[in-house]
Amino acid sequence: MLIQIDFNSPEALYRQLCHQIILGIAMNELREGDSLPSVRELASTIGINMHTVNKAYSILREEGYLTVDRRRGAVVFIDHEKINAREKLREELRIALAKANCKDITKEDVHALIDEIYEEYQT
Repeated sequence: MLIQIDFNSPEALYRQLCHQIILGIAMNELREGDSLPSVRELASTIGINMHTVNKAYSILREEGYLTVDRRRGAVVFIDHEKINAREKLREELRIALAKANCKDITKEDVHALIDEIYEEYQT
């Protein structure tokens, strides 16, 4: 999986890294049980601070995308507790839809975008 970080983006580097890993999981580039590079190795590869990678891995662990194994390091682990995931998604969508509403993006446009993006993850 290729991690692409935009150093000119206003989005924090650790957030970009989190999003890239989540997208990798969603696109089946990363599968449950796959080991991720060590904090040091990934930081060196993409040219960011080790603390940034460590923060991203910690957040992904808290959000249920990774587990940390003493021998294997960070490992993709999907928390299948859908009720909590659905509620978290509801919160995130509420903000995204509020932003869309403020920009006069129609309900139909939102549905079309969701359909378009969701199709990317179907295998």
